[in-house]
Amino acid sequence: MALYDIPKTSITRAKSKFDNGEPFVIKNKLHYEEIEGDVVITIDAIAQSIKEQKSKPRYILVNDYSDIAAIDTKTHETLNIPIEELPANADFFLAWNGIEKADYQAENPADRKAAERFAKLYDVVAKDNPDANEHAFNLFLIRVLFLLFAEDTGIMNKGSFTNVLKTRTAEDGSNFNEVIKELFAILDINELARSGKDEWLLEFPYVNGKLFGEPHVDLTFSKVSRELLIEAGELLNWNEINPDILGAMIQSVASAEDRHVAGMHYTSVPNIMKVIKPLFLDDLTEVFETLKLRSEENELKDITEKTRNDNKRSIINELSALLTRISNIKFLDPASGSGNFLIIAYKEIRRLEIKILQLLGDLQNNDSMPLSVIHLGNFNGIELDDFAHEVARLSLWIAEHQMNKELEEAIPGTIAELLPLKDAGNIVCTNALRIDWNEVLPHSDTDEVYLIGNPPYLGSNKWTKNSQMQKDMEIVFKDRGVYKKLDYISAWFIKASDFIKERNISSAFVTTNSVTQGEQAPILWEKIFTSGIDIQFGVQNFKWSNSAKDPAAVVVQIIGLSNPGNKSIYILRE
Repeated sequence: MALYDIPKTSITRAKSKFDNGEPFVIKNKLHYEEIEGDVVITIDAIAQSIKEQKSKPRYILVNDYSDIAAIDTKTHETLNIPIEELPANADFFLAWNGIEKADYQAENPADRKAAERFAKLYDVVAKDNPDANEHAFNLFLIRVLFLLFAEDTGIMNKGSFTNVLKTRTAEDGSNFNEVIKELFAILDINELARSGKDEWLLEFPYVNGKLFGEPHVDLTFSKVSRELLIEAGELLNWNEINPDILGAMIQSVASAEDRHVAGMHYTSVPNIMKVIKPLFLDDLTEVFETLKLRSEENELKDITEKTRNDNKRSIINELSALLTRISNIKFLDPASGSGNFLIIAYKEIRRLEIKILQLLGDLQNNDSMPLSVIHLGNFNGIELDDFAHEVARLSLWIAEHQMNKELEEAIPGTIAELLPLKDAGNIVCTNALRIDWNEVLPHSDTDEVYLIGNPPYLGSNKWTKNSQMQKDMEIVFKDRGVYKKLDYISAWFIKASDFIKERNISSAFVTTNSVTQGEQAPILWEKIFTSGIDIQFGVQNFKWSNSAKDPAAVVVQIIGLSNPGNKSIYILRE
């Protein structure tokens, strides 16, 4: 346990009780027992006995001196192996090091399957509607995605959307548009104002959030498109699909040229973590872990009860201050694509919030059910592509629902309903290089703000052949001297530098290594350094990879910027 940085005092206390015949228990970390029976039966019984506990151990372990069984109470993964194989399965316990499986595992195969099926649906409906209004067409697809998630994740009744498509539409798709129009309309009507509506429509809840506010624009559907939609509901488990993978769906349906122009690079979770951990997450986590350790040590110290209670009040106040701090942090991804950076940042902040709420509840002996104070309105994005910008808004709603479920699981009795939708991520559909970012994210000089993202990479030999990009670069580099040898991504670094200057703001972007070597380096970095901005951290070259179709085969870096003196400068190696 010491190898996992568990405090020595906690280990000593648990061992003392274990030596007296009690289970070896470290709060929130481990419940361990040695037995002379069936490890599987015993571990299942322990799991049931702690099911309703407010603070569960992350792992349950049972050992019969021959086999060892383990349960991860968060992910519900299990392990049942001969004891000599335990070292080979050490990664099962990575959560003790603060590393979740999502930080390093390959992407879920279900995500790839969903992306490919969605691409097929997109192509068929687009072919049937060659003259459709682009925004109306995109909005239809976004609404369908929401309903597929909703019926599989408990937001709506299981299979309710797919069942309507199967039972109320003709096999040839001739009345499909009419059924969809009625359904979309009811989803924007409050339950109290539905008098006279057909019974089948009343099964669906009021959604709000402007998702179904615009009237459905008529589309043509065929037997094939009807079947593809029904199959999407029946053959895929949408509750297994991550909202951040919707970026891969965008890649599946957009042309290669569009992906570069609009900045729609799908970034995998491990690569996003390389950006957000050194930028803000590591620091916030360290503050929490320090307070948690102080709390554990306070319980073991040989001090008076008055001193112990005074210490506890101080820790509670500092935890409350940390909770207030993270609730006020603002994020901006100025090349947000379908929102995967914002989604992962939101999820990680929510997970830290859950840990804070759990510890506060323990310290205060409080049985009240806390609600999240992290609001989607603090998560901002700029995206040129209309479809991607709508996907980002949708994905943040889905991420909110998933994190509400995690909160309910971590603190039993907590209930947070997603519907009707209230908060929404502020994703603006426009050209990030031609807008003042302060208009998207108004803030004071003291607000804590982080810029994150993966802006598009295009060498000068490509962007100089595109009139719109030429104009973008001309606007950003006006009065800044030479720029025509720079990569297109350089414009985002310049805009970020302007946004950061003399404020409590830091940024971190994924970038090609071309901006830090050769003839580009002195041109770009002289402009940034003379504006008063420093490099805060860098992640050295690593090969870009993700599970999306045809991922970009490039070598990239991560560069973090901030005002001088904000933080120590350091380099991270792969």
